[in-house]
Amino acid sequence: MTRTASSIRIKAKLYRPAASSAKAGSWTFLTLPKAASAKLPSRGMTSVEGTINGHAFRATLEPDGNRSHWLKVSRKLREAAGAEAGDIVTLEIAANRKEPEPRIPADLRRALASAPKARAVWKDITSIARRDWIQWIVSAKRPETRAHRVENACSMLAGGKRRICCFDRSGHYSKGMSAPEAAT
Repeated sequence: MTRTASSIRIKAKLYRPAASSAKAGSWTFLTLPKAASAKLPSRGMTSVEGTINGHAFRATLEPDGNRSHWLKVSRKLREAAGAEAGDIVTLEIAANRKEPEPRIPADLRRALASAPKARAVWKDITSIARRDWIQWIVSAKRPETRAHRVENACSMLAGGKRRICCFDRSGHYSKGMSAPEAAT
């Protein structure tokens, strides 16, 4: 990544998620300070490119529910950056100029395949709008709620609705999104 005026450079601690959040040792995470997050274009999910300890990566920052963001650091990225959980790393990031296309979950893909009107609207909306629909669906805690949301999404899209209403992209008000809990 070439450093630009819009780059954000911080030092942050890598945390291992609590045992209930992940396989032991499979990934770590860091949380951005609020002042750094405030420089990003969105309080919601934001795609960035950057470096950790000089090693380049591309990722999507997730909202932490407290008006900031967190970054999932895969084992591969952590090892390439020469860091371990508990280490302080140097993070330099900049928002992507163009949002990448989100990965469509299999259940939603199947539902859209059998709903031509919904699929037509899905293809016509922005990648950010598609990402919001996906986030709303996958944030369901129970399988039956998720299935209901997939069904409702197809119905709303087929009816011409392009954005999911009342979805808090930052997680601040609904607390539907948050950073993982750190292991002790």
